[in-house]
Amino acid sequence: MKKSVISMFFVVLLFFMAACDGGSAKNAADIGDDGYYENGDTGSYNDNYDSSDSDYGADTGSNAPNPADPGDTGYEDWESTDGENYEETDPADTAPSPEPAEEPEPGELIENDWVETATENTSTFSIDVDTASYTLIRNYLLKSHYMPPKDYVRIEEMINYFDYDYPQPEEGRPFSVTMEMADSPWNKDTKLVMFGLQGKMLDPDKVPAHNLVFLIDVSGSMFGDDRLGLLKKSFKKLVEKLDKDDKVSIVTYASGVNTLLDSVSGDKKDEIIEAIENLEAGGSTAGYDGIQRAYALAEKNYSKDANNRIILATDGDFNVGISNTAQLVSYIEEERNKGIYLTILGFGMGNYQDDRMEQLSNAGNGNYFYVDNERESDKIFTYDLMGTMFTIAKDVKLQVVFNPEKIAKYRLIGYENRVMANEDFNDDTKDAGEIGAGHRVTAFYEVIFAEKKPAETPETDPETEEGGEPAETDPNEDDPAAEPETVFGEDDFLVLKMRYKEPDQDISKYMDTVMTSANILAEMSQNMGFASSVAEFGMLLRDSKFKADSSYNSVLSRAKANIGKDTFGFRGEFIELVEIAKSLDH
Repeated sequence: MKKSVISMFFVVLLFFMAACDGGSAKNAADIGDDGYYENGDTGSYNDNYDSSDSDYGADTGSNAPNPADPGDTGYEDWESTDGENYEETDPADTAPSPEPAEEPEPGELIENDWVETATENTSTFSIDVDTASYTLIRNYLLKSHYMPPKDYVRIEEMINYFDYDYPQPEEGRPFSVTMEMADSPWNKDTKLVMFGLQGKMLDPDKVPAHNLVFLIDVSGSMFGDDRLGLLKKSFKKLVEKLDKDDKVSIVTYASGVNTLLDSVSGDKKDEIIEAIENLEAGGSTAGYDGIQRAYALAEKNYSKDANNRIILATDGDFNVGISNTAQLVSYIEEERNKGIYLTILGFGMGNYQDDRMEQLSNAGNGNYFYVDNERESDKIFTYDLMGTMFTIAKDVKLQVVFNPEKIAKYRLIGYENRVMANEDFNDDTKDAGEIGAGHRVTAFYEVIFAEKKPAETPETDPETEEGGEPAETDPNEDDPAAEPETVFGEDDFLVLKMRYKEPDQDISKYMDTVMTSANILAEMSQNMGFASSVAEFGMLLRDSKFKADSSYNSVLSRAKANIGKDTFGFRGEFIELVEIAKSLDH
């Protein structure tokens, strides 16, 4: 009898060990080599790959095995990877868990369809300055020679990856507005409408101090040069920009949570960098506990005159504690109301959770970047991140009211995750996107005229060409929330309405501007030419039902003609991506 019991025990033990081993396997499609800029080697691609297969992604999903990726070791946290000061999460330090919520479906993007103005002539959406989608697409095309999964293609993030030459705003305004209309390059029966917003630059003497919490994922899945290795290099670049007025805290999470630094002055660079250098990866991923600890630390050290922000660096693979995205979003939404914003930096591939990262950053009034190599790290940590960390306008909503006498149909290109109900435009309790200092936002509508073409298409008005700022309605000084009734003039095609809040205010301000025939360009400006080539490329990658006569040759021709100054070479790199996609899409 004893032998039988012992035999059964060993059988159960073997099954348990096999299950643990299987749970630690990761994705074979990990494509995180960060050396492609230097060696120019983009690998080989699968000639049998069919880009039209909507089920593509099985090789890059979070459940595919990857023996080369150590991932989550599956071991319990009997040994700390954070050094001798490791501490378990204190239950008293943990906020009550939100009520359980249904996990949202990770997202299939449903493209915005055509809308008839006779039925509904108003379209509302929140701005978006995230750029992660473009970097993910680049990672697929340039590193692994695979077409990206279609639902990774968010056209607005592709467009907003690039800089455009929009003017600085007038004194007293947080952003300028540029409006242009021109013939659509991919459909002879439609026009393109472009809106460009340019955030004001801050006077260096008026830049507020930073109160930052670095929340760093050091779980096993972050092991590797393209993950924790690249993360260390990136954060050190940020630390070099801090001064004595800035404060830095560091929280790490793996199987448990550890506070490495608590409000250390930015001029103590050696101490901060040493803490970053000593990070090691291992263990499971208690992401929710880490988020709670970071917010508690940010709240404890909160300064009303500072930029209070958590910078979360992760691959998004939470597997200990609460991992439900809806619950995480709910918690972060509560915390953002305390004036603490959240920026997310994504690293690695394989088990990368793009959809989750986008939702969490949106909930935290922050931004979402994906870091795939050191050159991208330079771009983010020396330019993009420093700008977006200083919010100059929050909850920025755009509402476009089309004149049915001029426009028969319209569709918003991209921004599917940012579309809002029209009634939300005037509701100051509804969250929307933020604009950081010096940041730009670009959006496109495709429209069909009520008549094939206007009676006369005038030459471009020099006052509105290439970023000239059209006249805007001055906000009512007595009631900044006042919104005039929409009355179209004879030459008005649409009215662009905008609502935004000052960073420290809860009541929105209103402004608007009108598009007339003076905004119609005989030829696209350089801004519109390049941005529209990126939009067309996005439609090709998505195999959009609205792509009409889009082609890679059209994208290449227009991008090359409008490449402009290209100081950092990112536009030239875009052309390289289009060439690769053209060779794969057959």
